[in-house]
Amino acid sequence: MSVSSDTSNQLSSPKKKKKSFDFFQFLYKYGTILTIFLLIVIFSIANPAFLQWSNIENILRSISIVTIIAVGLTISLSVNGFDLSIGSVASLANAVVISMFVWYSQPTLISIVVALLAAVLVGLLNSFLIVKMRIPDMLLTLATMFVIQGVALTYTRSATISENMIMPDGSYSEGNITEAFSLLGKAPYIIIIMFVIVFIVHIFLTYTKHGRYMYVIGGNEEAARLSGIPVNKYKVLAYVLSALLAAIGGIVLASRVMQAEINAGGSYLMDAVAAAFIGLSVLGAGKPNAFGTFVGAVLIGILANGLVMMSVPYYAMDIVKGGVFALALAITYYKLK
Repeated sequence: MSVSSDTSNQLSSPKKKKKSFDFFQFLYKYGTILTIFLLIVIFSIANPAFLQWSNIENILRSISIVTIIAVGLTISLSVNGFDLSIGSVASLANAVVISMFVWYSQPTLISIVVALLAAVLVGLLNSFLIVKMRIPDMLLTLATMFVIQGVALTYTRSATISENMIMPDGSYSEGNITEAFSLLGKAPYIIIIMFVIVFIVHIFLTYTKHGRYMYVIGGNEEAARLSGIPVNKYKVLAYVLSALLAAIGGIVLASRVMQAEINAGGSYLMDAVAAAFIGLSVLGAGKPNAFGTFVGAVLIGILANGLVMMSVPYYAMDIVKGGVFALALAITYYKLK
C-alpha cells in the first residue's frame, strides 16, 4: 500500500471514535449492584428496621450456606461444567456429621473429616463418570443427585437425626454434639467462614495458574488440551472442590440447626444456582467468579429478607426470586449471544 493512500485513509477516518452509551452493556456490568442498592432503598423506606445492624447480620448469616455451596458450583462452572448434585451432597454431609456425633460419639475433628471424605468420594465418582465415561455433566449430576439423596435417606433411615433420638432397638442415642461444633453455625463464625471461602476461591480462580487454566478449559477445552493443559486433571479437581464446598455448606447447616433433617441441603440448590449465574455478569466479568457469586447471594438474601419484613407470604417468594433469576439470565445471555 502506498504512503499517499495511507495518508488519505488517516485523513478520512476520525482520529478518535466516540463510544456511544450502550444501555445493555451498562446494565450487564452494574445491573446487579444497582438492583441491590435499589432494593435496600425500597426496603429501608418500607421498614426502617431493615438497615439495623442486627438485620444486616441476619442477612449475612442467612446467605452464608447458600454462598458456600454456590462458590463450589462456581468452580465447576469455570471448567464449563455444571454440578447439580451439590444439594444432595450437602444433605449427605449434614447427615454424616451429625450421625458421627449422635450415633458414634466421635469428636469434632473426626466427624467433620468423615463428612468431607464422603463428599470427596462423591466428587471423584462424578468426575470419573464425566471425564472417563464422557457422560454429559448436567445429566450425570442429575442422576447422582437422586442416588446421593437416596444414600442419605437410606443411611438415616429417612429419619431426623438429633440428640437423644430413639434408636431402632428402642434405646436412646448417647452421643452429644460438641460445643465447638455448635459455634460454626453461629454469627460471627458462620459469616467469617463464608468470607474466607469466597476470598480463597476468588484468589485461586483469578490469580493462580491453576484457576486460569480452569477458565481456559471452560472457554475452549480442545484449545486448552492442544496447549498442553491437563484438562482431565483440572476437571476432576473442579468437581471434587465443588463437592467439598457443598459438604462444608452441609456441615455448617448441621451446626446451625444442630440436627440432620431429610433433604436438608436440597432447598439450597436453586438459590445456589441463581447466585452463581447472577454472578456471571457482576462488574462485566462474563465468567463464573466467586465475588460475583457472593454478590448474587447478597441480592437473593436481601430480596428474601425484605419480602419477609414486608409480610409477603412465603409461598409467593419463589415467584419473585424466580423472576429475578430469569431477568439476570436474560441480561447475561443477551450480552453473550
